[in-house]
Amino acid sequence: MDASRLALAVDLGGTNLRGALVDVDGAILHEQRSATHAEQGPDAVIARIADTLAQVVSATGAPRDVAVGVAAPGPLNPRTGVVYFCPNLPGWKDTPLRAQLESLTGRRVLIGNDANAAALGEYYFGTRKGVPNLVFVGLGTGVGGGVVSEGRLIDGALGMGGELGHTTVNIDGPRCHCGGVGCVEAYCSAWALTAEAELLVGSRRGDAILAAAGGEPLGPRAVGLAARNGDINSIRLLERAGTALGAGLANFVNIFNPDVIVIGGGLAELGEPLFEPTRRALRAFALPVMAEHVEVTGSALDAKSGIYGAAALVFHAR
Repeated sequence: MDASRLALAVDLGGTNLRGALVDVDGAILHEQRSATHAEQGPDAVIARIADTLAQVVSATGAPRDVAVGVAAPGPLNPRTGVVYFCPNLPGWKDTPLRAQLESLTGRRVLIGNDANAAALGEYYFGTRKGVPNLVFVGLGTGVGGGVVSEGRLIDGALGMGGELGHTTVNIDGPRCHCGGVGCVEAYCSAWALTAEAELLVGSRRGDAILAAAGGEPLGPRAVGLAARNGDINSIRLLERAGTALGAGLANFVNIFNPDVIVIGGGLAELGEPLFEPTRRALRAFALPVMAEHVEVTGSALDAKSGIYGAAALVFHAR
């Protein structure tokens, strides 16, 4: 095995973690899934990551000099390898993830914010791989982002840059979970859409959303289904969310002049009721020449974006 063509990749989530051996062409040679058991705290989780990697190595014979990439949620510093905190991982505060995992595995370890890693994953393995200027947006519980400019990840002094979700699009807007006001995430995330759906139901204007939920908890899926069925309140809710997203994307277009914007995450499944107003707002707020140049597309890596992003951290560091 040629170690220079291989990466050990870890996708760390609050519920599950996955480890894999990935080659430079994007083939996943072996994958291992484990429950995170986040409630047991950071030391136990990091030990479980090491055990998962050991199972991958045992199954593949990956050489000792194959490095490990970890795509992790929450604010972290890829320079120091410290995770500042993780909302979905209790007890993670200033956790030296890289140092602990290097000690347990005896391998070089690189860590990255999951959205920044996903941007690199799109650059190395996505449908537009090799496009030198790329913005990735992940629409899920929150809104993550990452920027590749001239083939390099742009993540700033602390490795925390690219936070599209916390770009302000309305200085008088709703409060965001980050503590800011009028962030993209406060309009176009699972938690924001769920909160708006609950308000509509509470005001007796959300009967179509309630029916679409079919007895399940309210959420973006019910809003999307009601909108596709013609419910005007759901359509307006997604227009508002899409307009905010488009304004945020326009900011990134004006700053970074990307060739392509890749949109991934679970909320991408909402489709045209969200993306039509997104494209309209992008064209309205971005400088025309750059707006006409940029392509907006969906991700082809979604189910494996964490694994591919983690692998890309390794290949990008070479």
